[in-house]
Amino acid sequence: MIRRLITLAAALALATPAAAETVLIRNARVHTVDVAGTLEASDVLVRDGLIAAVGKALVAPDARVLEANGRALTPGLFGGLTALGLEDVSAEIGSVDHAYTPGAVMPAQPMSMRPEFDVTYAYNPASMVIPVQVVEGVTFTLLAPSSMPGGSLVGGLGGLATLDGSSIDLLPASRTLFVALGSGASPLTGNSRAAQFMLLDQAIRETRGALFEGDRLLTLAGRETMAKYLGGGRVLFYVDRAVDIRRTLAFAKKHGMKPVIAGGVEAWQVAAELAAAKVPVLIDPLVNLPGNFDQFGATLENAARLHEAGVRIAFTMSGDSSHMARKLRQAAGNAVANGLPWDAGLAAVTANPAAIFGANDRGRISVGQRADLVLWSGDPLEVTSLADQVWIGGEAQPMTSRQTLLRDRYAPKR
Repeated sequence: MIRRLITLAAALALATPAAAETVLIRNARVHTVDVAGTLEASDVLVRDGLIAAVGKALVAPDARVLEANGRALTPGLFGGLTALGLEDVSAEIGSVDHAYTPGAVMPAQPMSMRPEFDVTYAYNPASMVIPVQVVEGVTFTLLAPSSMPGGSLVGGLGGLATLDGSSIDLLPASRTLFVALGSGASPLTGNSRAAQFMLLDQAIRETRGALFEGDRLLTLAGRETMAKYLGGGRVLFYVDRAVDIRRTLAFAKKHGMKPVIAGGVEAWQVAAELAAAKVPVLIDPLVNLPGNFDQFGATLENAARLHEAGVRIAFTMSGDSSHMARKLRQAAGNAVANGLPWDAGLAAVTANPAAIFGANDRGRISVGQRADLVLWSGDPLEVTSLADQVWIGGEAQPMTSRQTLLRDRYAPKR
């Protein structure tokens, strides 16, 4: 088995992306996810890693021409909140790096709130899980630290990663602090939902210089990190129950945070408040049945109702989001089947997450944007469609992964 894995790793290493070239993609159905909408029978010129022109009958003598023959061309897709590059095999602890859990090791260490914990330092852009997502159109993801048993409700710092196999840094403007609330985080806070806000309030007062008897919650580095997010910094709160979302909005406003709601199973019940506060929501469009007491309001129409109310939405998978990131476009298709306009479904996996997390250079097809593109065999939100070619920063990506190599090696030959 080890020998086979080494062989596969060597094959993937050889399948490195080609250098960025000048490419003219001709006669495509271009979904710009921008003010231009969808352009039929149009061309896209890629030069120096950027989109140089969009229009009809473009001419570029120095470009390699790729005939799309009417196929759909979209921006590269968002993979959701994941641990891509932080987790290869979930059951092998040596390949899992998305949470700080000092209380879960032997001997157990005192649990502490460490907002300065930064998953960037564990990110491996050469993870073999990443090409599995890229060949299906995923070009960027939000690396999300987790709040797990033995850790804290404050998961730490994450941000957007470009899945080009080489970039090791996260986009500076996308840096986000992660906080878990609700019943799922209660075991981290003495089995009390109220204690979550009590502890966060104490951490904030420590950051602002208040003195407490006994042990502090935060280190000096933790207070310095927390201070950056109290003046309009982006804080992502995992929270599902409607009343908890209301309290989170009030808490964030009181302390000067810029909130993003993730999970949001009952967000549709407070859609008007979210829209008024201009707070975006990341949801799993496939959540239909309540998995716990925070999710009684689960419905497949969550995305459609939030969109209709004017809330900016993006999608993420719950559960094994890292290995299932490639299925996010299919989840978007389910949201469309349950009332969300098609264009809004595509925006929820392209332009919206890019805008929510400060990556204004991607997520749309327009002049000056990064050339993160996907050419599809059919409707990109249909389960039967495949990505025929993926570009990241103008570089054509190898359309091979561990799965495709195994398939080609062992599938019966016809």
